[in-house]
Amino acid sequence: MTVESSAARKPRRTAAGKAGTTGTKAGTTAGRTGATGTQRTTRSTARKSTEPELVQLLTPEGKRVKNAEYDAYVAGITPEELRGLYRDMVLTRRFDAEATSLQRQGELGLWASLLGQEAAQIGSGRATREDDYVFPTYREHGVAWCRGVDPTNLLGMFRGVNNGGWDPNSNNFQLYTIVIGSQTLHATGYAMGVAKDGADSAVVAYFGDGASSQGDVAESFTFAAVYNAPVVFFCQNNQWAISEPTERQTRVPLYQRAQGYGFPGVRVDGNDVLACLAVTKRALERARNGEGPTLVEAFTYRMGAHTTSDDPTRYRGDEERLAWEAKDPILRLRRYLEASHHADEGFFAELEAESEALGKRVREAVRAMPDPDHFAIFENVYADGHALVDEERAQFAAYQASFADEGGH
Repeated sequence: MTVESSAARKPRRTAAGKAGTTGTKAGTTAGRTGATGTQRTTRSTARKSTEPELVQLLTPEGKRVKNAEYDAYVAGITPEELRGLYRDMVLTRRFDAEATSLQRQGELGLWASLLGQEAAQIGSGRATREDDYVFPTYREHGVAWCRGVDPTNLLGMFRGVNNGGWDPNSNNFQLYTIVIGSQTLHATGYAMGVAKDGADSAVVAYFGDGASSQGDVAESFTFAAVYNAPVVFFCQNNQWAISEPTERQTRVPLYQRAQGYGFPGVRVDGNDVLACLAVTKRALERARNGEGPTLVEAFTYRMGAHTTSDDPTRYRGDEERLAWEAKDPILRLRRYLEASHHADEGFFAELEAESEALGKRVREAVRAMPDPDHFAIFENVYADGHALVDEERAQFAAYQASFADEGGH
């Protein structure tokens, strides 16, 4: 198996994020079924002419695109660093694929895949400094990798054996947040504290296009703008909030929502790791300079299911997925590395071996974890206990015992 086979083959400046820059326009095709899953309508194969252009530095074919506004933020990147970005994306995808397989084998209760979103996460994650603080959702496995969180620590919660698995303050990376959108308020509050402390650091809040419809996100925008909080709101628009397409949630591109709150927004090609790196660096620079928040909309695509409990074939068509496979973030950077002679076959072979070793380590770590306590769900619901919880616990105990009885016959 190749590592790409699953999807395609401190300086200071004053600057505000803009969306109208050199790049390609967003275009997708999509299928969607109704509530019954029996009727399908097709979205347009191309966005309207009024659709904003993306900030893009690498085309899907791996060609470098000049951009007067953002080139400076990646001008000093070395071939070694480019190979590092590629390695980050490959290993993150390998870990994600292993976690998905483990869930299918019954080792994890659930998994939220990042397949297709590696560039958005690695590019933005590598833009952060050690003293910055990150507030993720439940899908930021690539950002966790960039912050130095051991991948195996991400799996305990999905196995049901812990409530997170790492100390947030060890890597300035908060625990995964399952409640949709609430982490943006936590990030904004933390950023307000950073500003009051006079610290030279910034905060990044990750969320998805679906979360952008939540009241918590709107409140966080309000507070961040009013208090000029040093926070970057990084929205990974992967086109689908479970089964709901973005155009059913908003009448304008998501990044334009920032205008109503008085801070800049920018749309970036979320499958272009260099563009995501540059745009996030600039947004973080603004935050550290006391210029307040920025909304970054990383225009990307969720190649797999929302989670392993989801079936995306019920609401979107194969033609949309195939169109996005051609924009695969890993293949894009590989083409650039090869064309620029920044990586040879020896590098890719070594990385393939490293990815297989990572997969093996993840499998062994998960299988060495204890089984979850089936009765833990009933603990800590009420401080002093509750008659209904006691009754439900007894019913569940009887249900579990029935399996043992059947095995005895």
